[in-house]
Amino acid sequence: MQTGSSAIERFINPLSIIRQLDVVPGNVVADFGCGAGYFSIPFAQKIGKEGKVYCLDVLPQALEAVESRAKIMGITNIITRRVNLENKQGSKLDKESVDWVVLKDILFQNQQKEAIIEEVHRVLKPQGKTLIVEWNDKDFSIGPDKKLRVSLKTLSKTVGKHKFSIEKVLEAGNFHYAMVLAKH
Repeated sequence: MQTGSSAIERFINPLSIIRQLDVVPGNVVADFGCGAGYFSIPFAQKIGKEGKVYCLDVLPQALEAVESRAKIMGITNIITRRVNLENKQGSKLDKESVDWVVLKDILFQNQQKEAIIEEVHRVLKPQGKTLIVEWNDKDFSIGPDKKLRVSLKTLSKTVGKHKFSIEKVLEAGNFHYAMVLAKH
């Protein structure tokens, strides 16, 4: 069993993931199911003050955590919204209004996966991209039950039905897989 920093290094690193993306200052990002802002904060730092990150979650506590972390870190380009992403147009964002959508560990916890993917397609600009991060099926020592996880193969089929192509698969640690989708 690994302990200490070696175990942490095996877990997903948002900065490492974001460095592999074509994210530029001024981009508009929507973090669907943002949680405590694990990816929202590094995205906000990467896109700078001229960019904007919409942090969307159904849980008010999650949004409060993001707001608190952003305030402590002096980050001002984050907008939080309480939404239900399983509803039609659930993000409440305008059509074709964002450059990037982040879906980190939310599909496995939602019944309406197709509705969420459809909403991602609706809000992305024509050349927009999506980062999807989900638990893999290699190591079950932490994370959700195997029955809840969405395999890379299943997700690849699902996104293909919604006019996305897989642009690349990224290194995402020992417990996750990550992919970048291009809208077409």
